[in-house]
Amino acid sequence: MPPPSPIPTSGKTLNACEPEEFPQQELPKQQLSDQQLHQPEPLRPSWGGDGSFSLWSGEFQQGFHSGRGALREARETFVDPAQLERLAPGSTVLALDLCVGTGSNTAALLERCSALGLQLQWWGIELDRQPLQLALADAKFQSQWPQQAIEPLRQLSHGDRWQSPLGQGQMFWGDARERLPELLALAAGSCHLVMHDAFSPQRCPQLWSLEFLTGLAQLLLLDGRLLTYSSAAAVRRSLQLVGLQLAAIRHHEPAQQSPGAWSGGTAASPTPLANCKFLRPLAAMEWEHLATNAAEPYRDPDGRASAATILTNRARQQRSRGAEGGVESTSAWRRRWGLEANRIPLQESA
Repeated sequence: MPPPSPIPTSGKTLNACEPEEFPQQELPKQQLSDQQLHQPEPLRPSWGGDGSFSLWSGEFQQGFHSGRGALREARETFVDPAQLERLAPGSTVLALDLCVGTGSNTAALLERCSALGLQLQWWGIELDRQPLQLALADAKFQSQWPQQAIEPLRQLSHGDRWQSPLGQGQMFWGDARERLPELLALAAGSCHLVMHDAFSPQRCPQLWSLEFLTGLAQLLLLDGRLLTYSSAAAVRRSLQLVGLQLAAIRHHEPAQQSPGAWSGGTAASPTPLANCKFLRPLAAMEWEHLATNAAEPYRDPDGRASAATILTNRARQQRSRGAEGGVESTSAWRRRWGLEANRIPLQESA
């Protein structure tokens, strides 16, 4: 079999503004019939730069993980910056995995809890059971994780709860906007960690709206953390508006740690986050990004709007604010900071 051919870097990677050394690899496509060509494109297996299993969504035209790979993204973006070692052994971590997908972030979280002697009270929200089932059917995915991390995922693949020596969890299957209020009734103000891993804001704005992020913020303990791969100005500004303090997730690559380099994602908390190995303050360039037209929030007041409606309304508001002259254009911000067009993608700065 010839080596797999490269596919475009995932939208999630672009949304984190990180240049990728290793584009994801997908399996060769089979020839499709005319009838199949008119059907929605199915999920396809793909492989990250670290060799880990992932999926490519034909519907969203994005990968489930960055070009770095699912293993690295789960650990570097979600588990390391959570700094679970700040909790005493024997403690119980309360966590939400938003958009569980293949289950990689949850597997990494279970792996870390086991290493630190922590128990896990887990909740997940996911629309589609298929990504998890496809991942568990792949031998390489199963080999990526210890069995104690795989077993809870296996229970979820055909149910909505799991229980193991590491803890217990409940999955809320369905539209996240409809299921989040149910979770808030159970866990408001109690979560140490919220992992936000939806498709990028330009593809799935419903889960990045000011209203939805308000609900996620209400889950957090005072020292809880919301972590996401996204560095989008609209996302960061919305997190500010709901009362959270911001920090940038550091890159693991030395080349991306220099002054002026973009971050590896965003951390947000009700209380300030200290500068550390995994987090840093936002740079001046990033703070100024939040004063541009790119920071206009996505809005979904009744929780029922389509992606197209949310994007159209936001673009209209951006034009209105730009015409009033009270906000800097993103292009002016780019020029001022000497950013090349491919450093910050349009979906980040538009």
